[in-house]
Amino acid sequence: MSFVALQFCTCSAPFKHRVDSKPNFVLMMVDDLGIGDVGCYGNNTIRTPNIDRLASEGVKLTQHIAAAPLCTPSRAAFMTGRYALRSGMGSVGRVQVLLFLGGSGGLPTSEITFAKRLQQQGYTTGLVGKWHLGVNCEHRGDHCHHPNQHGFSYFYGLPFTLFNDCLPGHGSDILVCVRVCGLLDVSLWLLVALFCLSILATAVWYVPFKLLPTWNCIIMRNRDVIEQPMTVETLPQRLLGERASHFLHSNVDRPFLLFFSLAHVHTPLFKTPAFAGKSRHGCYGDNIEEVDWIIGKVTETVDSLGLANNTLMYFTSDHGGHLEDANSVMGQRGGWNSIYKGGKAMGGWEGGIRVPGIFRWPGRLAAGRVVDEPTSLMDLTLYLIKLCSLHLDGYNLMPLLEGKVERSDHEFMFHYCGIYLNAVRWHPPGDSIFKVHFFTPNFSPPGAGGCYDTKVCLCHGAHVTHHHPPLLYDIFHDPSESRPLTPDTEPRYAEILEQTAKAVEWHQSTLTNKQVSDDILWRPWLQPCCGTFPFCGCKEDTSFSDPRGGSEGE
Repeated sequence: MSFVALQFCTCSAPFKHRVDSKPNFVLMMVDDLGIGDVGCYGNNTIRTPNIDRLASEGVKLTQHIAAAPLCTPSRAAFMTGRYALRSGMGSVGRVQVLLFLGGSGGLPTSEITFAKRLQQQGYTTGLVGKWHLGVNCEHRGDHCHHPNQHGFSYFYGLPFTLFNDCLPGHGSDILVCVRVCGLLDVSLWLLVALFCLSILATAVWYVPFKLLPTWNCIIMRNRDVIEQPMTVETLPQRLLGERASHFLHSNVDRPFLLFFSLAHVHTPLFKTPAFAGKSRHGCYGDNIEEVDWIIGKVTETVDSLGLANNTLMYFTSDHGGHLEDANSVMGQRGGWNSIYKGGKAMGGWEGGIRVPGIFRWPGRLAAGRVVDEPTSLMDLTLYLIKLCSLHLDGYNLMPLLEGKVERSDHEFMFHYCGIYLNAVRWHPPGDSIFKVHFFTPNFSPPGAGGCYDTKVCLCHGAHVTHHHPPLLYDIFHDPSESRPLTPDTEPRYAEILEQTAKAVEWHQSTLTNKQVSDDILWRPWLQPCCGTFPFCGCKEDTSFSDPRGGSEGE
């Protein structure tokens, strides 16, 4: 079925039988949070009472899987219910995320997001926080990839992401990525040549990197740039108190969707005075406890407004923690992925894709329920929009959350590293959940648990090892993926490889329209700017605007 046909193949509205009481949705996603950072997932040294309370009052998923181990492809899949490869948000391997806000890559307008579908059903839809799925296509101000084009009637936050370049003295994530990815392999000769040609040509390289805080570290309200570069220190309270909380208060009498996409705990880490030095795990632990406080405030607002029984609240992370992110001054700055191997950017290793998943809906979901079945971040989309198409990769997880069924519909799940199919998990009848790895990233230095020499793992060429036959694990009995199965230790060894091979063949047959987004380089004519480019600069006017939607900023 073509995607054009998909757009017209919609089932009945998911809430048609509750016209007078459409449920509200509050979706809360943390950036780079490790599953082991949260108390209810086994951490007994970082205090997360509010997140733990959500789990005790709702349903906790123990095998909740991100569609990718990096933010751009994972978030694209979350928004659409489709693997990132289908929407052109995959990568050939060197650069797996959007690097510049002034690039032309982003989520195509042809994609149907859950926000767009709910907006069509009369919902007020808001996104507060991180987007990282592009802004412009052909010229500054076309906003083809902007949240407003994807179903969010209100947007306040970071069209890009929070990263180290946004705070002086914290290094440069972009330059690390550019160096590791090989974009500056011939940098010395190139710079000499550019210098000899002209100062202007040199500036083509200098300007994007030297002025990264100006180009990438901005805040937008709807389509307007309102702060450039942004003041990082005040960002948490602005996202929570002045935007997310106000959105809830403003829409108490109408059905709404709030996607609260936190800037935490991506580096640079915040140093909010109320939390600084309070945890047992340095600045990173302080940030986790601040996240918990923020989640508690959102929950408190929902409850105090009398919305709890008609509001589905969801808490998760876009992928696992960044193991290699550490320095001699602050120590570990990335998350803990519990017993699971690997982390952010490590393909199909469990630590990079298994994330917290908590749903609360009093009166609809039984308190304290735990689901050990495989589920996906893409599943929420199917419940919210219910499109009839084989091209949706998630499943409606509500029957599983409600306890009406005991088994997940996910028989097979496919794990990508860029555009490359890295691993497949199979959940046959019974307890076992098998995972087959076709290749794995080469950790460095040898014997380490991550790519510490390069700070991030890559998916191609000499950076990976291909396995013939594939590595095979039973992650139900061996969740840390430490004991590969062999024909001698697993009687079904040949059958598992045969079944997963058939599943891969079927899956790849559905990717006939796959695209690859490689439009990540900085283009000055696409750079969002407040003022006259290149003299961009402004500070937010903190006087209040109405976040209920409409044409503000358009």
